[in-house]
Amino acid sequence: MNNFALEAVLNEFLSPHLIKDYCPNGLQVEGKTEVKKIITGVTACQALIDRAIEEKADALLVHHGFFWKGEPAEIRGMKYRRIKALIENGINLYAYHLPLDVHTQVGNNVQLAQRLGLDITGGLELGNPRSVAIYGELEQAISGEDFASRIAMALQREPLHIAPNSPDLIKKVGWCTGGGQDYIELAAQQGCDAFISGEVSERTTHTARELGIHYFAAGHHATERYGVKALGEWLAQEHGFDINFIDIDNPV
Repeated sequence: MNNFALEAVLNEFLSPHLIKDYCPNGLQVEGKTEVKKIITGVTACQALIDRAIEEKADALLVHHGFFWKGEPAEIRGMKYRRIKALIENGINLYAYHLPLDVHTQVGNNVQLAQRLGLDITGGLELGNPRSVAIYGELEQAISGEDFASRIAMALQREPLHIAPNSPDLIKKVGWCTGGGQDYIELAAQQGCDAFISGEVSERTTHTARELGIHYFAAGHHATERYGVKALGEWLAQEHGFDINFIDIDNPV
């Protein structure tokens, strides 16, 4: 498939034009015209780019790409080496950030829900049909310790668990993958027993304790590993691409 045609396919599926983001979504670095083999991964780090080069990929599809709002505009140092490697090897770089978080089929939030046994109810941002944070329920109420064990088993990573004095059991859960820790107040306002994000801030501990809500920091990488993997599987099934998901280890 033509590289710009692939961008059109991804844009139609993920609808980035409907979401205000902190980076450009779509084709960020242009490479060879024809795309057959695609490497998918969470972040366009040098290690992932090197694997794409080794596997002679035509494109790299990630959740965390380049050109973030507020970052230095100069292409030098680490950014230069990454972009140089892509261009020299003709590798197209496609990146989708918030559109991949919120997608109802392959999105990070949906994929996390599937792995934790959560039935999605709606968005924490009331009135926003594309709320970045969402909430749902477990089939049966369980203890905070049991839910922490479930998260650890599903994501292969022990979560940080801040347990309040109450509630004792968890039934209604809010979550936002990645750096969504500040949605915890919305979760508490809407009666959630627990809230999950990838990252944690110093203030999050105090918020959880004072609002009486269980909080789980399950890792930015760990909570966002499955959306881009599912997106790649969709491309393989629907459009016949040769797809390989590469998981570059990241404990954070």
